[in-house]
Amino acid sequence: MPTGGGHNGASSKRDTESGKLFDDDEEDVDDDEEEEEEEEEEEDSSEISASDEDGSWIAWFCGLRGNEFFCEVDEDYIQDDFNLTGLNILVPYYEYALDMVLDVEMPMEESLTEEQQEIVESAAEMLYGLIHARYIVTNRGMHAMYEKYRSAAFGRCPHVFCQGQPVLPVGLSDLPRNYTVNVFCPRCHGLFFPKSTRQANIDGAYFGTTFPHLYLMTHPEMIPVRPSQQYIPRVYGFKINQSSLYFRNHDDEQQNNQNDNRNRRASRSRQGGGRR
Repeated sequence: MPTGGGHNGASSKRDTESGKLFDDDEEDVDDDEEEEEEEEEEEDSSEISASDEDGSWIAWFCGLRGNEFFCEVDEDYIQDDFNLTGLNILVPYYEYALDMVLDVEMPMEESLTEEQQEIVESAAEMLYGLIHARYIVTNRGMHAMYEKYRSAAFGRCPHVFCQGQPVLPVGLSDLPRNYTVNVFCPRCHGLFFPKSTRQANIDGAYFGTTFPHLYLMTHPEMIPVRPSQQYIPRVYGFKINQSSLYFRNHDDEQQNNQNDNRNRRASRSRQGGGRR
């Protein structure tokens, strides 16, 4: 009996030691796997940073989610001071912002604080947007926007009878920080909010008030035919009488707008007659 007990004790000791060895081996394997994962993550991050360094600021900005309405402005257009006339008044930290857009490295002695760096980044976006509004009314800019228009990158008209007509971006002001961007339908001439909330937050001045109309005037073959169908409201299959309250408020508002327009024109003509 003592012999058997000693044998069992020895075997259990060996089992304990072997189990400990297996545990140590598993821990080593886990450590190796963790090290490999960390190395892979470092490689991935280095690849991302390398790709960021290789790409230009303009390509990075236009590639951001929500910036699909923007086209890439040629750097030679930006480097021409004539094309940037007056923008230094509108954009803070203008020189720094322009250097950021053109990927010009800043000297060490001109390093900015973190707060100033954030202002410059915001100013660079504003500067690029205002340059973009000027660029897209040039031949090269219109061609770049045509590619987006053809693929309906700006969205489609929500009117049923426009049958998915592609739209064009437009601003309600040429000055920044007044209105966000809208989309204009060449078929019904309606004005709508962009479908994406990200795009709906873009400043309308980055596309200007001129672009869609000048684009269609320059390319009249792109002007679609107005919808031939018109929606007629019905109740139980019957047309609503034009003299009902359903139409009266709407017609009264239209009449008031027409009267206001007539009054403005008459006032301007009287002023013009007085100057003569």
